[in-house]
Amino acid sequence: MTFRAMALLVAILSTSPAWGQATISFKSLSPEMALELGQATLAACRANGHQAAVSVVDRFGNPLVMLRDRFAGPHTPDTATRKAWTAITFRTDTTALLAIVKPGMPQEGVRFVTGALVIGGGVLVEAGGTIVGAIGVSGAPGGDADDACARAAIEKFRDKLEFE
Repeated sequence: MTFRAMALLVAILSTSPAWGQATISFKSLSPEMALELGQATLAACRANGHQAAVSVVDRFGNPLVMLRDRFAGPHTPDTATRKAWTAITFRTDTTALLAIVKPGMPQEGVRFVTGALVIGGGVLVEAGGTIVGAIGVSGAPGGDADDACARAAIEKFRDKLEFE
């Protein structure tokens, strides 16, 4: 066996496949970043005259932050959390998800998943091309307005999200 062949054999045998790794690494929102996103989302809603609740969940759907404006309806905290959970669970903004779960469509069963709330207002948070969490908003007049509040906050912190 030549030196080259031996070196190649050693190199191949000394590597392990990715699926065989005992641990993994991933990005996740810090509670501090989640709070900043939540506060900015609430501020964006207020700037548009909306009293809303905001929920920020981590990449696994666990709540990190829930903020409710004092005049937001009593249903809004739960609704915001369910929107964020739905977005992160299905890895899709809830407005986009709404378009593909209509009756007769292959994904219509998503509407019946316990806890899922397929209405606008759940927006994914990405950092460096990875989904790290989601923001749910409830209380603005319609899902589009809820989405706009969350997107304004994400845009405000885009650079911070990309480089941390």
